[in-house]
Amino acid sequence: MNTSTSTCPVQHARDDRKSAVVAAREMRVKEGATMVSDFNIAREILRSPNTRQAGTAADEVDMTNPDQVSVFFLDGEAHKARRGQLARYFTPKAIRDRHFKVMEATTAELIRELRATGRGQIDILSMRLACDVTAEIIGLTESKSAKLSERLRHIFLLQGVTNRSGLAGFLFKLNTIYRHMMFNLFDVQRAARARRKHPKDDIISHCLELGYTNKGLLIECLTYATAGMLTTREFIGMVALHMFENEPLREQFLQGDEDEQFAILDEILRLEPVTSFVYRKATKDFSTSDGRQIKAGELYGIDLRAANTDEQVTGDCPFAADPDRAERQKMAGSWMSFGDGAHRCPGAQVALHETRIFIDALFRVPGIRLVSRPQVGWCVPIQGYEVHGAIVECDRS
Repeated sequence: MNTSTSTCPVQHARDDRKSAVVAAREMRVKEGATMVSDFNIAREILRSPNTRQAGTAADEVDMTNPDQVSVFFLDGEAHKARRGQLARYFTPKAIRDRHFKVMEATTAELIRELRATGRGQIDILSMRLACDVTAEIIGLTESKSAKLSERLRHIFLLQGVTNRSGLAGFLFKLNTIYRHMMFNLFDVQRAARARRKHPKDDIISHCLELGYTNKGLLIECLTYATAGMLTTREFIGMVALHMFENEPLREQFLQGDEDEQFAILDEILRLEPVTSFVYRKATKDFSTSDGRQIKAGELYGIDLRAANTDEQVTGDCPFAADPDRAERQKMAGSWMSFGDGAHRCPGAQVALHETRIFIDALFRVPGIRLVSRPQVGWCVPIQGYEVHGAIVECDRS
């Protein structure tokens, strides 16, 4: 993993990353995997038709009934067909015509609450926003927003906890079962009953049309929740931290147009990809452009953090936040933070839009200030950072 500070001709030893220390301490490539940190080779492997999804979650998925396997774990023609069916939920038109309304309405509500109390916690506010947006896409709209957000927050807190034994382990398992049952009963099944009577253009309706079982539906909803809610929450928290601690960057963001704001978000995401590793397993022998021999059956861990700071593509000062970098290097939209190839995150633009809307509104609140710096820790389910406990205060309305 590339954690050293590059020599920069302008500002030696500059490193703007907030997650570098925790990543260096916690990142562990899966046993037996070959690590890939070179940007171009990583991209070749991710784009190759001779690799498939791998890693713990993918390896444990039951593939006996592919029709009820989440699109995240499919490969080849099955993945291409399912991805095509779901693409309509993530198009620019869908974002503009449907998701913008939710992003703007929820953001306005959260800002009103913040102004009324004068105090708030970023990860709880951002969880509400991410939950509302993702719930609209999935179809989990029959529940009260705040209750749904809280139930999922408790499930996320339980994910990745290990080494529990004895009575503590038993109670932990009971709590995990209970939390999943509550989510299934009050959110998933309630939505499924409504969609069976009146189908809508959402993922639950799509799954019911395919004949998903209750278990399959629960797994699909949890998968989308983790991919859409958890990762966006952490990114919003990270962007907020950068903005609070870098006044020139904050002013540039607030004074910029939409394109300039997206350039800043892309650069922060390049430095701080929410997920650190993705895995691929070769299905056939092939060679990369540098002559590396990829053998069928070999597992590769793509180090997204290292690929995004590969000086061959970033240019000078790879650890410095430089919003002009992507245009200068002709890399706009091409960093590895959302993966690449057939499995590149389909909700990338949704996450960026909701982050832009929320951050823009937050930093225009009169008197907004950070009174308690968040803890940057490690989130096992997404194999990336988490940013929790950022307390902000503002002038009360």
